[in-house]
Amino acid sequence: MFSFKLKEKGTTVKTELMAGLTTFLAISYIIFVNPDILSQTGMDKGALITVTCLSAFIGTILVGLWTNSPLAMAPGMGLNAFFTYTLVMGMDVTWNVALGVVFISGIAFLILTLTGFREKIVEAIPLELRLAIPAGIGLFIAFIGMQNLGLIVGNEATLVGLGEMTPTVLLGLLGLIVIGILEVKKVKGAIIIGIIFITMLGMVLGYVELPSEIVSMPPSIKPIAFKLDIMGALKVAMIGPIFSFMFVDLFDSVATIIACAKEADMVDEDGKIEGINKILTADAVASVAGSVLGTSTTTTVLEAATGITAGGRTGLTAVTTASLFLVAMFFTPIISIIPAFAIAPALIIVGVYMFKSLIEIKLDNIEIGIPVFLTVSLMPLTYSISTGITFGFLSFGLIQLILGKSKNIKPALWLIIILSAVELLLV
Repeated sequence: MFSFKLKEKGTTVKTELMAGLTTFLAISYIIFVNPDILSQTGMDKGALITVTCLSAFIGTILVGLWTNSPLAMAPGMGLNAFFTYTLVMGMDVTWNVALGVVFISGIAFLILTLTGFREKIVEAIPLELRLAIPAGIGLFIAFIGMQNLGLIVGNEATLVGLGEMTPTVLLGLLGLIVIGILEVKKVKGAIIIGIIFITMLGMVLGYVELPSEIVSMPPSIKPIAFKLDIMGALKVAMIGPIFSFMFVDLFDSVATIIACAKEADMVDEDGKIEGINKILTADAVASVAGSVLGTSTTTTVLEAATGITAGGRTGLTAVTTASLFLVAMFFTPIISIIPAFAIAPALIIVGVYMFKSLIEIKLDNIEIGIPVFLTVSLMPLTYSISTGITFGFLSFGLIQLILGKSKNIKPALWLIIILSAVELLLV
């Protein structure tokens, strides 16, 4: 029988179960947000709700049982936006091909992890650029949230402008205030509470229809499962997106694991994180499985830190979180009626949390300030995460060459810079 080693970790079953519930409450918004974003590609929303829960269950149960760590996995924010707005809408590819890109990037991530090349890549990329990527994605996600809310609209003269203050826009702004206050007060499950509150208020005011039922069998995954187009993704034009998916997942996972490891007592005397290779392998496997089922990249989520703060120290925390994702599938009728104006505030708040990584960067050093600025600003301005990453790496390499510091660039980073140049030429 599997042992979570509760005594060795100084925890109890009750503590682990409560920690698992806390993590689930913190990340459960993804059940609403992920289908809302991916369904804009034409994918079936009901199937996406089921697949979102299944992919989160697979990744989280795997990391819990295989690595005995209190982490959680789910379709990643930013990566789902890249899937929808950059790949499908921006590059005009089908969602089937986009799933093929996710599959290939997951396989590549798995190979990098198993061969040990992952460490070389992480070490080769300047910390400032690693921090700039999530900040840029955060700004991009917040921008999407404002658009979905109707707060930001198209404008022929200035490209974008302030939208009309309609009742639904005002409801969304109220949701943003509610979630913000709850986050400041450190209320567990603040985002999900805000989403539910605004949805219920929308019902009272007549902007949201009541569900026909509360509980039902999960929607079939048949419309999207096993529909990925791997051959369509094996084209030169897809090199850039594959590269972007792989490295964003890599940076997200490594940063999250590092952030959670110390609090969870997963760091040994030498400063090494226990089971990090297994965790990253589980991450890659979950991404591959998710693409086959029909969702964008699955990654290790930072919300797991809430469960760890609540005392989670073992895989039992993860198993509890995973089990709750399975239960959530049976409440699809409720999930399906959540309106865009209730989800948009969640996107903005998630963007805020990702954007704050900028505070760790010393922007007064213009040598690194330019690449960081281009990385962050071009993601929302070009509606492409890939473009931001490309210009960030290219500008960094060019500046180093001009300053005569090219010897400081490691071979792995040169490879990334070259791939960035190839992607730019293919746009």
